[in-house]
Amino acid sequence: MTSQAQVIKTRLPNPPPSADALLRTVHAAVEELKARDVVEIDVRGKSSVTDFMVIASGTSTRHVKSIADEVVKFAKKLDIQPLGVEGEREAEWVLVDLGDVVVHVMLPRVREFYALERLWTVGDQPPTQDEEDREGHAGPRSRF
Repeated sequence: MTSQAQVIKTRLPNPPPSADALLRTVHAAVEELKARDVVEIDVRGKSSVTDFMVIASGTSTRHVKSIADEVVKFAKKLDIQPLGVEGEREAEWVLVDLGDVVVHVMLPRVREFYALERLWTVGDQPPTQDEEDREGHAGPRSRF
């Protein structure tokens, strides 16, 4: 008695898209639903969790949720399944974790309160002359 071998079809996973391709997709998604004040922050070397954060604002909880849903929809077109989506219920701040890119969609008041842009960009720019003067590090000054 002979039996035929069972063939199990497997699909090799596609290599994940580059961070740049993922960023382009995220930007396309947030632009599609007219998110406001979109900011991209490079956190490589500052965070072991992700390489980039994209922060955007929505005008209402419904808008915030819709923007986050659009990001998930666009990511799935790249064959990317989000690692997690948090905050959809309240929709004041929805986080979409896409691995190399984490997207924060927030109401303006929530965004202002948590100030993620300031948190993740501290020390990125050299101090301005005004800041140096306030701290007493204005550099050499003439005595005459």
